Amino acid sequence: MFELKKGYDEYANKTFRLPVRVVDRLEKLSAEYNLSVNKIVIQCIEYALNDMQPKDICPTESEIG
Repeated sequence: MFELKKGYDEYANKTFRLPVRVVDRLEKLSAEYNLSVNKIVIQCIEYALNDMQPKDICPTESEIG
């Protein structure tokens, strides 16, 4: 189950373009959970990467370092 949490140790800066409807949903979650949009996006991406099908293999956080 996807649950929002706080805190991360290190960051890298990247720029992504997101549809307005997605940003609107993220901002609502941000206000509801009192978390930054950035932290919510990180957790959504991690959840998606961890639940990908085996044919779409992508390194896990522990494999990256």
